[in-house]
Amino acid sequence: MLEAGWFGSSEGPQGAEAEASSRRNLARRRTGEVPSWELPASCCRCEADIDCFAATDGKLLSSDVTHYVIPDWKVVQDYLEILEFPELKGIIFMQTACQAVQHQRGRRSIYNAAVWYYHHCQDRMPIVMVTEDEEAIQQYGSETEGVFVISFKNYLDNFWPDLKAAHELCDSILQSRRERENESQESHGKEYPEHLPLEVLEAGIKSGRYIQGILNVNKHRAQIEAFVRLQGASSKDSDLVSDILIHGMKARNRSIHGDVVVVELLPKNEWKGRTVALCENDCDDKASGESPSEPMPTGRVVGILQKNWRDYVVTFPSKEEVQSQGKNAQKILVTPWDYRIPKIRISTQQAETLQDFRVVVRIDSWESTSVYPNGHFVRVLGRIGDLEGEIATILVENSISVIPFSEAQMCEMPVNTPENPWKVSPEEEQKRKDLRKSHLVFSIDPKGCEDVDDTLSVRTLNNGNLELGVHIADVTHFVAPNSYIDIEARTRATTYYLADRRYDMLPSVLSADLCSLLGGVDRYAVSIMWELDKASYEIKKVWYGRTIIRSAYKLFYEAAQELLDGNLSVVDDIPEFKDLDEKSRQAKLEELVWAIGKLTDIARHVRAKRDGCGALELEGVEVRVQLDDKKNIHDLIPKQPLEVHETVAECMILANHWVAKKIWESFPHQALLRQHPPPHQEFFSELRECAKAKGFFIDTRSNKTLADSLDNAKDPHDPIVNRLLRSMATQAMSNALYFSTGSCAEEEFHHYGLALDKYTHFTSPIRRYSDIVVHRLLMAAISKDKKMEIKGNLFSNKDLEELCRHINNRNRAAQHSQKQSTELFQCMYFKDKDPATEERCISDGVIYSIRTNGVLLFIPRFGIKGAAYLKNKDGLVISCGPDSCSEWKPGSLQRFQNKITSTTTDGESVTFHLFDHVTVRISIQASRCHSDTIRLEIISNKPYKIPNTELIHQSSPLLKSELVKEVTKSVEEAQLAQEVKVNIIQEEYQEYCQTKGTSLYTLLEEIRDLALLDVSNNYGI
Repeated sequence: MLEAGWFGSSEGPQGAEAEASSRRNLARRRTGEVPSWELPASCCRCEADIDCFAATDGKLLSSDVTHYVIPDWKVVQDYLEILEFPELKGIIFMQTACQAVQHQRGRRSIYNAAVWYYHHCQDRMPIVMVTEDEEAIQQYGSETEGVFVISFKNYLDNFWPDLKAAHELCDSILQSRRERENESQESHGKEYPEHLPLEVLEAGIKSGRYIQGILNVNKHRAQIEAFVRLQGASSKDSDLVSDILIHGMKARNRSIHGDVVVVELLPKNEWKGRTVALCENDCDDKASGESPSEPMPTGRVVGILQKNWRDYVVTFPSKEEVQSQGKNAQKILVTPWDYRIPKIRISTQQAETLQDFRVVVRIDSWESTSVYPNGHFVRVLGRIGDLEGEIATILVENSISVIPFSEAQMCEMPVNTPENPWKVSPEEEQKRKDLRKSHLVFSIDPKGCEDVDDTLSVRTLNNGNLELGVHIADVTHFVAPNSYIDIEARTRATTYYLADRRYDMLPSVLSADLCSLLGGVDRYAVSIMWELDKASYEIKKVWYGRTIIRSAYKLFYEAAQELLDGNLSVVDDIPEFKDLDEKSRQAKLEELVWAIGKLTDIARHVRAKRDGCGALELEGVEVRVQLDDKKNIHDLIPKQPLEVHETVAECMILANHWVAKKIWESFPHQALLRQHPPPHQEFFSELRECAKAKGFFIDTRSNKTLADSLDNAKDPHDPIVNRLLRSMATQAMSNALYFSTGSCAEEEFHHYGLALDKYTHFTSPIRRYSDIVVHRLLMAAISKDKKMEIKGNLFSNKDLEELCRHINNRNRAAQHSQKQSTELFQCMYFKDKDPATEERCISDGVIYSIRTNGVLLFIPRFGIKGAAYLKNKDGLVISCGPDSCSEWKPGSLQRFQNKITSTTTDGESVTFHLFDHVTVRISIQASRCHSDTIRLEIISNKPYKIPNTELIHQSSPLLKSELVKEVTKSVEEAQLAQEVKVNIIQEEYQEYCQTKGTSLYTLLEEIRDLALLDVSNNYGI
């Protein structure tokens, strides 16, 4: 049975053709975020039960309800949060209502559909249409027996009198609406100019007077700086080479970060430059092409084309702040967790009760007469500072929904239990190439990996040539197009990896079992096998198809590297060797070592070819959170690069490249590929200047010259220099994006970073929906080659383009959430330590950027980037005496291109150069309303000398830290103490928390390597 409501068309008998999507998809569709895909649906009391059941694949509305509910568009728009309550079942969302949310029409057709559903259910299931239109209630209320037309408030009062949380939320929404109406009637002075009408905006964009783009607020100076990134026709037709600066809140004119806005350029004499001083919440940097004081195109927002509002996590004022506003104050200004979002005014009498919680609110309106937007309370997430509450905050802020898979979705899953084990079917054995006896197949993955979606093979053919194989989990065998699980996977778009958990795109029966290519079990795969010349490794031919494999070994990276290096003692850590006799063990070990060595040789050759075309080896700041068995933090571990990483990566890149070529050849206008456009040259200016400070020249004219320059920019005395230069090059790059080949010219297909003309994602269908689409395209291409009928409808170019936008959006959310969760654990790692006495809070730092009042530092030990001030809030500057220790004294700073000098009033001076090593103290800057941040302080202008007691920790980061265990244990004890109090606040908490409950995926075993990618906006600082 389906627990969520259905989305139906209201055009008569087509009412049973419904959109099978969860209610949260409607919330996203309301802001234009999620595209719609239609599927047939049915009810449980259909006249033609058997025929209807068959036609809809057995997908039915809930039968355990007393009535069905059909809301009109106004109710959908105003009360969606209440309709999302899991207690409310049997809700039918009409397609007309969904469309009318934007167009405000369609009430009569919704009533007609309600009548049709009533008769469709043989007049046995009452239908309740809820509407806010009093005329409609009077007109339709008694027109059809069995169809009731009432207001939403009346519906809650009569059908759900005990659902207190829904009534509280309804009152909040109604109060917010009344205040908006009152404000609009009062004659307030204008705080902002009115937005121009849509027709004027569209005409202005067409004529070139106005420019369309996406508002991107600088999180470090949210009140002052925002930038508009050109979009659509504006980006192609404009002569502008940079984004447009929007200076101040007035010029922003009520637009919010992420909105699609229309901008009017100001006269050149009013253009402004970016601020270059460090500020309170500076943390990481993104390369920018603007010099410190150079004016850039500046404009003002004259209209908003699309409001991309979402759920916002906020914090209520503290007790003192609430009291200062008056004891009975109802209008409260709440502070969003995201610095880029303005304060939101909501109406509540519960501010004091909620002040210790992270709370979700939604914005209702932002009138020109109001300094702040108006919104309403939705639900409580958890206590401030509590781990689960902070993780929930990260998920909401990135619009990530992690509810368990529904019963309807799980019913589509295959069964694999001890009583009923899954087996390869005889039909599939006939269709597939069987590699179980002919090929040595094995996987190489991180330790503890459960979702193994790729395996490798290599063997010598009878003619002496080699055969290289990449075998990928055949997810599409189990996930049928437009099935419930397919639509859910499409909505999630990716698996989300956080520091201590993951949220899967697919149920675990697939992701960790039947689609995971585990060792020693039969699995379905989609394989690519190349015949390679035995000497040159040149590709002679390629084969694509479905296969059956049995992976012989499930290796982890470190073990594979040891075998590659000739250290055979690691064989004791490989379970598959444990029960073998000595002779068999030796033979199988030699076979495996040969395979890993041969794969590495082939990968080196493939990499060399790409290097010759300009492939880039870029550096990200990568760190892993190491936990113990009780989920306490042991350590923060920078990733240790291994050659075997490159071996696996090159094989995957090769497979992705060849699949991209294949699907494009077969479907030139509707293939899903991945492009990486060349970066703007101005974004490389800081990279070039930094390299110049060390005597290196970086040629950025092409990916080939950039790759060669980076290879040559190596300081023999300091390997960190090259790492930082590569990191800067990474930050200057555009993001790689999915696209439909029908939406751009072939010369735009190129992948700049990988130096490939065509590229896609094929190798991870367990965790990426893009790969599922590509698998279906590849299967269709194979069928086309065989002159067979193509099963399943492929996406049109238009639909695929829309899907690509959605996947790109979800990928950005995954990167953000991964980065934010790692930063959360970094803060937890250092929290409650005394920076003055704790040795682990002192570390070596490298200066990688100069600002007017400080520097940006990289801490190699922990993979942390952050700002260090050289001038404090009291106006004092840093001074370093004869012992190199720092102190604050009166004085001034003077910034140069590659250095900054601090001079005190008594004549002492100290100069910090780019790439200088300094000693840094690490502490936590606590924040009640936002996330905690790492605070860096330079305590000596000399490199950090590692004490003997800590030398072993620095050189061997995998060693567990007892100090960290003690600290995190105290955090755990504090959380347990908090749980003891939970009964006291349980009743109060339940009033405001509508979605309390443990996540299905909480504390899963796998810990993934986490890349601290800089995915902030281009103008971070």
